[in-house]
Amino acid sequence: MKNGTKLIDIGTRIIAAGIFSYSAFMKLTAAPAAVHIFQRINMEPAGRFSVAGLEILAIILLLIPKMAWRGALLGMVLMLGAIVVHIITNEFDVLGDGGLMFASAIVVFFSCISILLYQADMETSVTDI
Repeated sequence: MKNGTKLIDIGTRIIAAGIFSYSAFMKLTAAPAAVHIFQRINMEPAGRFSVAGLEILAIILLLIPKMAWRGALLGMVLMLGAIVVHIITNEFDVLGDGGLMFASAIVVFFSCISILLYQADMETSVTDI
């Protein structure tokens, strides 16, 4: 595998893990924006804590190279849920954040797709040998 492709994989895993870290921290510390969005979908506080736990699990999986595809898959599902919630509630600018939560979900979603594509390519490279 090319070094450039490997750097993209590492970079996307770090980006996704970093955004998940910030997001989980905000959920666990009851940041007003996190509380607000979960109140809108009637999942406060149990849903907020559950999602934060799943995000922490995704972080751990993303940072272990052999488990990264599992973290990417979990992250993709979580971010698909977040994107759908933002669309359904028509809440793109959560408490004046300028759409940062929604944009972060999209960035992580596509980062996870990139990770999955890289991991799938790695698997076919290994089996071709």
